Amino acid sequence: MTIMTRSTSTNNGGMPGSSVVYVIDDDEQLRLSLGGLLRSVGHRVELFETPLEFVNFGREDVPSCLILDVRLRGENGLAFQRSVTKLVPNIPILFISGYADVEMSVKAMKAGAMDFFTKPFREQEMLDAVAQALIRDADRLAADSALTELRQRFDALTPKEHEVLEFVLSGLLNKQIADEMHVSEITVKLHRGHVMRKMGVMSVVDLVRDAQRLGVEPRKPPRRRL
Repeated sequence: MTIMTRSTSTNNGGMPGSSVVYVIDDDEQLRLSLGGLLRSVGHRVELFETPLEFVNFGREDVPSCLILDVRLRGENGLAFQRSVTKLVPNIPILFISGYADVEMSVKAMKAGAMDFFTKPFREQEMLDAVAQALIRDADRLAADSALTELRQRFDALTPKEHEVLEFVLSGLLNKQIADEMHVSEITVKLHRGHVMRKMGVMSVVDLVRDAQRLGVEPRKPPRRRL
């Protein structure tokens, strides 16, 4: 019988949807016990008997982690780990196993798992690992969101503003940029001011840093014939 227990409790100020812990284990007793442990400290938990249930579940774009049993009926946890990384890139995975297999744990960690627990595991160690996994995923989502916003700001620049930005990255002064673009220095200053405002920065140092995060390359002035 498939058991999928839902809970609206969370570990972040009681705000619904703030984070979620997924558990995949075909051992019903351990699955329910682990779910109870996690809820006892305020985590929202989704329990699954099979990987297919997890695949078909409507996951939210919130900080999350996956507790995955290595040995599942008809499924290899390590093999499913590869599928998970394609389905939910970068989700922290904590493996649990009833066998103290060093080779298996090494393979899991090399494939990107965050931790590996052998049953029976210490409850506090599991809770600590889950807390760290959720923090790491929250940081990743925040960084992804910030990068998306930065990309939108960059895309809002006009072609001339893009050109000015690329010359600024190359270290040219306004007068030099004006010569390269065949415009007045005042026009360059206006474009540069628009770039700073649209990118939401107060200094050239911040502008260069954000441009580097986006992979924007400096525009090298053409060589002039002597």
